[in-house]
Amino acid sequence: MEEQKQTPSTPTPDTAAEAAVNAATAAPETAGADDVAAQLAALEAKAREHYDMYVRAVAEGENIRRRAQEDVSKAHKFAIENFADNLLPVMDSLQAALADGSGDIAKLREGVELTARQLSAAFERGKIVELNPVGEKFDPHRHQAISMVPSEQESNTVVTVLQRGYTIADRVLRPALVTVSAPK
Repeated sequence: MEEQKQTPSTPTPDTAAEAAVNAATAAPETAGADDVAAQLAALEAKAREHYDMYVRAVAEGENIRRRAQEDVSKAHKFAIENFADNLLPVMDSLQAALADGSGDIAKLREGVELTARQLSAAFERGKIVELNPVGEKFDPHRHQAISMVPSEQESNTVVTVLQRGYTIADRVLRPALVTVSAPK
């Protein structure tokens, strides 16, 4: 039988530091102490440099994490600020209506209609959409049926809306309270 000789493979150094260590250990016994000391000093300097880079990277990571947490906290805290700013004129109108002591019903009605338009505009700017599903097919995700009533409409169709619903960004804030046509 023939024996196969395996030659040990020499590892390739991954870094300059490993190369310097390999060179130092491969140096003949006659190498001067000065060469070894110089190589050791170079390797120690390189190690300090890498440690410094590591510490800075960890600190930067912590700073990024902390800043991100602060940004999220501020976003939560002030997310409603714009919407609240849009509601202030509505509150002003309501307070003016309450302060009016004239007793003129027509004037009061006109003020309430104006206030309702202001509120609708604030809702529109806040991306709040009103659900008024009269005549639509009943959708349990967007409507809440209170009762079923006999009707000429197709079965499970919204007949009346008792309380309008609202959505924001296609998410239901409040389902519309509705009556639904009963099966025939």
